[in-house]
Amino acid sequence: MKLYTLLQLIFALALTLAVLPPARADNPIIQTRYTADPAPVIIHGKVYLYTDHDEDHATWFVMKDWRLYTSSDMVNWTDEGSPLSLKTFSWAARDAWAPQVIQRNGKYYCYAPMTQKGVGMSVGVAVSSKPEGPFHDALGHPLVHISPGDIDPTVFIDNDGQAYLYWGNSQLFYVKLNRDMISYDQKVGIVKVPLTAASFGKGPGVRRRRTLYVEGPWFYRRGNLYYLVYAAGGIPEFIAYSTSPGPTGPWSYRGIIMPNHLPHLAFTNHPGVIDYKGHSYFFYHNQALPGGGGFDRSVCVEEFKYNPDGSFPTILPTDKGAPPIGHLNPFKRSTAATIAWETGIHTETYPVVGVCVTHEETGAYIKVESVDFGTTGAKSLAIDVASGSTGSSLEVHLDGADGPIVGTVMVPDTGGTKSWKVLHADIHGAKGDHDLYFVFKGTPGTHLFHFLWWQFAK
Repeated sequence: MKLYTLLQLIFALALTLAVLPPARADNPIIQTRYTADPAPVIIHGKVYLYTDHDEDHATWFVMKDWRLYTSSDMVNWTDEGSPLSLKTFSWAARDAWAPQVIQRNGKYYCYAPMTQKGVGMSVGVAVSSKPEGPFHDALGHPLVHISPGDIDPTVFIDNDGQAYLYWGNSQLFYVKLNRDMISYDQKVGIVKVPLTAASFGKGPGVRRRRTLYVEGPWFYRRGNLYYLVYAAGGIPEFIAYSTSPGPTGPWSYRGIIMPNHLPHLAFTNHPGVIDYKGHSYFFYHNQALPGGGGFDRSVCVEEFKYNPDGSFPTILPTDKGAPPIGHLNPFKRSTAATIAWETGIHTETYPVVGVCVTHEETGAYIKVESVDFGTTGAKSLAIDVASGSTGSSLEVHLDGADGPIVGTVMVPDTGGTKSWKVLHADIHGAKGDHDLYFVFKGTPGTHLFHFLWWQFAK
């Protein structure tokens, strides 16, 4: 995210209009809407992935809310809805940009930039008792405002309990947060980090940019080394990083992590880095989804291994993404919005029931990866649906949308798309580990039925 010169904007629009091949495999990991600026965090043994949300067909960064997705296996991601939006902040005018969430004091704090009415970009903080939200504005005004580049906050709590908030476009700032996480040490104040070639790499010199640092910092500690990973280089951006022996520097430039490679190129990027279940993961965004572009981006993830000295390897964007690190249990209820890949699917949040799959057309499908039916296998399937018409069905396939059919659930008129009913069907031949496909069938050219959850029985 940034303010562009005219030439940069022309370049960005040219990239947006570039024709890209359709995405394959399981990257981008979210396909039901455009998402960007990933902010993963581990909570209760699960990955909680907070993102912002590019509106469809945008010609600028039109973003009104933040989204949340969760996963325990790094391939199946559950849409948890929108935990907060611009409406959360009475002082916000527009621009729900890159967020990050952290847990402390039994609460969850979301730091996010947005345009303050009559002022400009500022960083706000919202708080919730649950990671899924809803979040509410903790202050009623921004936490920090110092420059037009007040975007992309990243938050970290060190081993000694001191919390830090870094942020900034073209400039880099930090504050030492107080333990309440909604105020900062006024004696130290807002610190501007010196941007030198030794610390952040020698820049192109465009727009007085003497270093490679641009925006999107991601701050964390690994062992005794502190990492600052960031979007770098200008337009188009790549991902680089610097390290330090302390939380406030001095920083040393370490090199490029993710170069900008076509056809995955998006003229912006934003990193997120976590270790989870003994694996290391690098999150970023591209424009690989159909209809995607520089203002319609999509979050992706790659697994990687640090070099023995703690340095990053070169990480290239792929269509394949990260492999699964576990199996999904089909005998435990799963929301229909748990998806590894989909075609023709949308998700919506409805009162009382929450997030469900909706607006399906015939031939649309949901892929759920690495589902372990065990040696005994499944005997039956229950699904919760709402339908206002007859003649639809949900086919259950293994290992492909055109793979073997192990069961079919006929979907009647349940009394309307707000009237939910649990349906059952016999299942035959679902044993062992498979990718599971739910394929929607019905009258062509019409929306079929709403799908809330599914569960197999042994």
